[in-house]
Amino acid sequence: MPYEPKNFDHLLGTPGFSDQLLKNHFALYLGYVTNFNKLNDTLVMLEREGKFGAPEYAELNRRFGWEFNGMRLHELYFGNMSKSGSAPDPKSGFGEAITKEWGSPELWKKDFLAMGMMRGIGWVVLYHDETTGHLFNVWINEHDIGHFAGCRPILVMDVFEHAYMLDYGIKRADYLEAFWKSIDWNETDKRFQLGSPASK
Repeated sequence: MPYEPKNFDHLLGTPGFSDQLLKNHFALYLGYVTNFNKLNDTLVMLEREGKFGAPEYAELNRRFGWEFNGMRLHELYFGNMSKSGSAPDPKSGFGEAITKEWGSPELWKKDFLAMGMMRGIGWVVLYHDETTGHLFNVWINEHDIGHFAGCRPILVMDVFEHAYMLDYGIKRADYLEAFWKSIDWNETDKRFQLGSPASK
């Protein structure tokens, strides 16, 4: 079954994000879904034809994770945004875990946004290691390099230029501020609770 793209039109009108920027970003996301499905179909065909030693089989498999993660990271990114944003609850399980890991929500925020200001393109992901309970802010270079295996993404921020340049030019800090105001903390709480021991 091919993957169906998700509709994020409910984010149109989000303060700090022009509709044109968001529509461009949605179109880019749609490209990842389309390309992943095409790539998957091609690999299935090569497998059925027994072409396991073919150069294209090897190269397409190397590309497989890049296309999938490009699709999924955008779904997580748009999924943790809201047109109205919300206020983080420091007394939620997620809020308490942040304080336990960093000492304060303010220090965690400073660390997360500082990673977003690092030179280069990529993603910043707050990961939850469900094995130990630890949280990590992680820099992802491209889509398929740097992920923490077995950890759950709780908050995903896109810092590729396409996420902000139409509205902010090279003023990435202004984009980060707008993104922070758009975070749906109810969604981050939900993602965190899915990986907590009580939910298993």
